[in-house]
Amino acid sequence: MTVVDTEVSSARERVELLLDEGSFVELAAVARRRPDSVVTGYGTVDGRPVAVFSQDAAAFGAVLDEFSGAKITKVMDLALKTGCPLISIHGSGAGAVGVQGEIFRRTVLASGVVPQIALIVGRAGGSVHSAAANDFMVTNDHASYMFVTGPEAVEAATGERLGPEELGGARALSTVSGIAHHLAHDQTDAFEYVRALLSYLPSNNLEDPPADLESRTDDVEAELRPKLNSIVPDTVNEPYDMLQVVESALDEDEFLETQPLFAPNIVTGFGRVEGRPVGIVANQPLRHGGCLDIDACEKAARFIRTCDAFNVPVLTFVDVPGFRPDAEQELHGIVRRSAKLTYAYAEATVPLITVIIRKACGGAYDVMGSKHLGADLNLAWPTARIAVPGPPLALEDTVLDPDSACEQGCVDALITPSETRQHIIRGLRALGTKRETQPGRKHGNVPL
Repeated sequence: MTVVDTEVSSARERVELLLDEGSFVELAAVARRRPDSVVTGYGTVDGRPVAVFSQDAAAFGAVLDEFSGAKITKVMDLALKTGCPLISIHGSGAGAVGVQGEIFRRTVLASGVVPQIALIVGRAGGSVHSAAANDFMVTNDHASYMFVTGPEAVEAATGERLGPEELGGARALSTVSGIAHHLAHDQTDAFEYVRALLSYLPSNNLEDPPADLESRTDDVEAELRPKLNSIVPDTVNEPYDMLQVVESALDEDEFLETQPLFAPNIVTGFGRVEGRPVGIVANQPLRHGGCLDIDACEKAARFIRTCDAFNVPVLTFVDVPGFRPDAEQELHGIVRRSAKLTYAYAEATVPLITVIIRKACGGAYDVMGSKHLGADLNLAWPTARIAVPGPPLALEDTVLDPDSACEQGCVDALITPSETRQHIIRGLRALGTKRETQPGRKHGNVPL
């Protein structure tokens, strides 16, 4: 269903605009104390069941009381019981004591069990922690605000004057803090993005993502992409757009990017191969040469863990000269942040396919979906060079060309660039029955 381009203001109108027409079933409708302060219920998106709650963002943030909070927790419980995605539309100010804690606890319980997507439609006050713990967050330009302490509190405590846009507006959330996954230009765009996200995700962690089996090709040999043979410049440090490589591997060049305005030196998002959803992680040579930094590591790690939680295979495209050399990066914990990326790849049990396009240097080679971290299929273009740190007294790293990398077990095969999609198709078919489990434990201890 195509969402009609219109701006709506009430909690109920937003729900009805998001869901399939006529599918919304409201819960606790008769017992409303304050009509529309919170609307909860269930319906469908493209025919698939979802649970939803929507808070009224009128007057720049309505207060969430105990009654409204109870309505929200009940629909969250319903999503967990039935195994359907939970979509939350946030626009409240402060909440009654304990109400936000009850909501947040259920957000954590649902994490990794059902997809959770938050839309910020006003000033999200007490609900910020729950919204930030969702798998994805969508904001509306010049209409979404999130703070732990708002502009008034900051000025009172420090004397610093910041407007709501600067401190926690949609653009700040998308470009600086990286909390938001999509900066919508209006409500229509926001709802369309949510619907698109859901099309790549299963209803819960026990299901596979929705697939269009009719997209399976009968002739893999016909899936050549000749333009890839000339995409990498002759000069080793000359940039190129990695998105051209990514899109060439996907069905009809389809790609839904996540967090495009945050840490643009790494690309994350969803696409399909033979109608089956895949997650993409790729270095972007156009930004900072594709170096890894704090923001890039955290962005990629979070995305990989989301894919792994919901059974979405991960394709990684590598052209990384290393970690960004910067004293500020070191002092702000690049070691700990890069450990998150290492952890994400190492714990993932979904199919993992990595293609080394050009540079893969030192520790950055290891953390970008290397064979040593457990990737199932590692491929290399003829332009690939893997720089392995030499012994302590060596003056330079040892550089492996694709043939040497194959001999040493770093990659499984040297491939022609134009055949990249063919190899990915065959690899995903072979890995379709992959079964891998981690050692029994209460949970891992990712370096937060």
